[in-house]
Amino acid sequence: MSKTKKSEFRPNDYVVYPAHGVGQIVSIEQQEIAGLELELFVISFEKDKMTLRVPTNKATEIGMRSLSSPDVVSKAMTTLKGKAKVKRAMWSRRAQEYEQKINSGDLIAIAEVVRDLHRTDDQREQSYSERQLYEAALERLTREIAAVGGMDEGSAQAQVGEVLISRAAAA
Repeated sequence: MSKTKKSEFRPNDYVVYPAHGVGQIVSIEQQEIAGLELELFVISFEKDKMTLRVPTNKATEIGMRSLSSPDVVSKAMTTLKGKAKVKRAMWSRRAQEYEQKINSGDLIAIAEVVRDLHRTDDQREQSYSERQLYEAALERLTREIAAVGGMDEGSAQAQVGEVLISRAAAA
């Protein structure tokens, strides 16, 4: 991989790691693993109290990316306003698809999961697994919106909540 790819991420940058959401690069360190000298990004996921080490030459290959642009965030918000698309497939199949979308790291796909699994008070209760997927998607979405907008997660969650409530009112 070329040298230019490596310098795409720098310490203190916020990045999105597909399987874990938004984290912050704490440092770039050298480590010897199995006799090989590797350069690693050290990424901290403060909320999960987790630190991840990712080889710099594999970062983009595994789907690590910079935060979305404000433009992508507004597209995600527009996606939230859309009508929920509920497929008639078996729940296990749908759950698998939702899980894949959440772990894709794609903000628009995550917004689709939030939109499709959101329930208003007058709708039927969510099952435990539905609620787990919904909360995971919502958390990923709000963390990235907060990081992009430079706000705290509470504000981002309120913003997403308002969009979902306005959509329910319009329906």
